[in-house]
Amino acid sequence: MAGKSTDDKPDEKQTFEAAYQQLEDTVQALESGGLSLDQATKLYEEGTKLAKACNELLNAAELRISRLQTSVGEQMRFIDGDSNGDDDSDDDDDPD
Repeated sequence: MAGKSTDDKPDEKQTFEAAYQQLEDTVQALESGGLSLDQATKLYEEGTKLAKACNELLNAAELRISRLQTSVGEQMRFIDGDSNGDDDSDDDDDPD
């Protein structure tokens, strides 16, 4: 741990899968024990950075999916609107 570590920092363009695997490796190293306080602290810090990176990547994917669903929903509304015509006036079936 005293040498240079180029793979320890999360890459800005890192995939979710790579960041998650690195996070799992970090957690396993912490759980195995036998680390000095300094080593454990550095690994914990790295783990929190990786967890944040994973969370940001998941949020970005969720946003993309949400936008796609909205876009498809709007397109389907246009399709449904064209085939059904204007049927808002027939919806008032109030028994009173």
